[in-house]
Amino acid sequence: MRPPVALSVAGSDPSGGAGVQADLKTFLCHGVYGMAALTALTAQDTRGVYGVQHVDPSFVGAQITAALDDIPAGAVKIGMIATAPIAEAVAAALAGRGLPVVLDPVMISTSGHRLIDAAAEAALLGALLPLACLLTPNLPESAALLGDAAPQAFVDRRGVALLLKDGHGHEDTVQDVLYLPGSAPQRHSHPRVRTANTHGTGCTLSAAVAARLARGEALPEAVGGAIAWLSALIQGGTEAGLGRGHGPLLHGLLSGQPGGAPRRA
Repeated sequence: MRPPVALSVAGSDPSGGAGVQADLKTFLCHGVYGMAALTALTAQDTRGVYGVQHVDPSFVGAQITAALDDIPAGAVKIGMIATAPIAEAVAAALAGRGLPVVLDPVMISTSGHRLIDAAAEAALLGALLPLACLLTPNLPESAALLGDAAPQAFVDRRGVALLLKDGHGHEDTVQDVLYLPGSAPQRHSHPRVRTANTHGTGCTLSAAVAARLARGEALPEAVGGAIAWLSALIQGGTEAGLGRGHGPLLHGLLSGQPGGAPRRA
């Protein structure tokens, strides 16, 4: 029986908590065969990023084409896209394939530091956004993307769903809101888990949505299921303690049904 397949287009995290490493682990936890096209190599750990080497844009496109021409995928997750030429190469490689694309716009860090320049941001919005079925920005990225526009107005104008993530908020209850074109917003509320072990949560959430889309779930169900799965994963790893900074999630180290709410082994 052929398993569902998903492709991650993102950067590499040698510490294993974020980027393609987190995406592939998330795909596997959902019973999805994972493929990956690297956009960048990073030197990073749980404490920070110390260096980045961008992959040549033509080679990024070649990776995507090679993977998808041989093994058709059911969904694509796009993460770190640091330059305009890379964004354009990714768009060209995905054009015409008709795949659901989850775009995690890695633009601004939690501390407010801008991670890509204006040209890359324009290319991300101009070349990649038209291919996406869902955007998953963090709170600072949401402010940059929307500007003065209301979320629903942005979604209706662009024709793409938007998940406003509240992971960087401070209230005791997390309020994630899914905006869908032409539909009422859907709110997903759950208790905020107070833990330092949150490295890679954004990558993991967007990958979980892509995995569920690859399994054939409709977008609203895929988003709701991914949020519930991630919340339980964070809760289960509160005492993991890996690294000396923001510890990684324990992908695959908590037992439970693939794609369901995990529990401690």
